[in-house]
Amino acid sequence: MTQDSQHDQPGRPPLLYLTHRIPYPPNKGDKVRSFNILRQLSRTHRVWLGTFVDHRDDLQHVATLKQWCEQVCAIPIEPRIRRIASLRGLLRGEALSLPYYSSPRLAEWVARTIGEHDIRAAVAFSGPMAQYLDMPGLQRRVIDFCDVDSAKWAQYAPEHRWPMSWLYRREGERLLAFERQAAAQVDASLFVTEAEAELFRHAAPEAASCVGVMQNGVDADFFSPANAGKSPYPPGGPVIVFSGAMDYWPNVDAVTWFATELLPRIRQTVPDARFWIVGMNPAPAVQALAGEGVAVTGTVPDVRPYIAHADVVVAPLRIARGIQNKVLEAMAMARPVVVSADSATGLAARPGHDFEIARDGDDTVRHVLALLADPARRSTMGTAARTCVVEHYSWQAHLAQLDTLLRPPPPIP
Repeated sequence: MTQDSQHDQPGRPPLLYLTHRIPYPPNKGDKVRSFNILRQLSRTHRVWLGTFVDHRDDLQHVATLKQWCEQVCAIPIEPRIRRIASLRGLLRGEALSLPYYSSPRLAEWVARTIGEHDIRAAVAFSGPMAQYLDMPGLQRRVIDFCDVDSAKWAQYAPEHRWPMSWLYRREGERLLAFERQAAAQVDASLFVTEAEAELFRHAAPEAASCVGVMQNGVDADFFSPANAGKSPYPPGGPVIVFSGAMDYWPNVDAVTWFATELLPRIRQTVPDARFWIVGMNPAPAVQALAGEGVAVTGTVPDVRPYIAHADVVVAPLRIARGIQNKVLEAMAMARPVVVSADSATGLAARPGHDFEIARDGDDTVRHVLALLADPARRSTMGTAARTCVVEHYSWQAHLAQLDTLLRPPPPIP
């Protein structure tokens, strides 16, 4: 499916932008970042977008992207079929993520688009999309890895039994090899936090000089207490909320751990405390949590009221990479947030003042109970959290560096 823009503005240089998932609507972590990058790029470039659409409901949004793009090549994919096809990587000795996002159709479109529109610069969002950057004509290439995905897969391994543990460990090793190769061939490799960037510099020392940081941001006008709306919660006890895409395994692991191991301990002190799991595509393991004290919403039309009217927001991720959008959004909504140590990595906020860091389950229970018992502290921390986000997490400020990275170097005299 290809959509052409109605508005050609030749004063801006052309640019190729490649994303592994359609960057609209910005309703989950990676799409929030990829959409804001698209919006930033469109301010200074004419953008040709190549992307995959992995959910049929998102096809309706392809036309919406015309307001930021000259043309959109959106290729529908079926995740179940792609997972089977990705097993080709076992025969080829490559990471399974690469055949998953391999498409002769997209490769042909990329090559043709570069030639037809004299495109000299490209941005790939997520490591696997870097396989489309080795094209004649491109002079400036940037990869937004976001996180070190290879390390994420390696981190999954000990949490699963064989054969999945073996498969995840293998994916981590093979994907790191590809990430290193890709990073060595481009002008810049970007990560969400300095911790992720340093991890990659250590894993890929040959590319260290071109590794940088581009932090996440938040739309503080959209995620604002002024947009709280009416409470979606029925009458009852205090509400603890988690928001996120609920088919993403780290999120599934987080809410399962919280609901089964930590919530019962919280309810020993606050018997009417309720845990609401808010987010699209809840996996069967998440749906099974619904019951006494736990609600699972599935997709909601607007997540903001669920955040704004919660007493405490939690992000108890035991496997997390980089700054979590869900944390920034809750802070922007002026809510007190309890986050795991991994979720807090790189966050420019003061623990105990702007948010709470929980280093284990005991810490999580203690912080949640303390906040539930003290409405004044919840209010003070929420106000401080919003101030922190407004001052430090502007999308436009963080993404402006892309213009510098994409600018061709001056000619050698």
